[in-house]
Amino acid sequence: MKEIKKSWKNIPIGGNILEAGNSKNYITGTWRTFIPRLDKEKCVNCFQCWMFCPDNSISIVENKMVGFDYDHCKGCGMCVSVCPTKAITMEKEEK
Repeated sequence: MKEIKKSWKNIPIGGNILEAGNSKNYITGTWRTFIPRLDKEKCVNCFQCWMFCPDNSISIVENKMVGFDYDHCKGCGMCVSVCPTKAITMEKEEK
């Protein structure tokens, strides 16, 4: 079946969210240059990284920070800047 492309007349005005909760459908992690790494020995599970992550990319399981959702993490480094124990570092991502 041929895909029908939208013309400029059919595209909604910028900033509109037409269906709530659709961000999980869009993989945006490929945009990053740097990638966060967790040192589990230093992590005290304060969840500061989780609270401040703009992409909701911090993975929490059974009240412990276990890693990152690299499909959606854009490598902004916010988690590094708020970590009180310096358990998170940023590394240049090798593709």
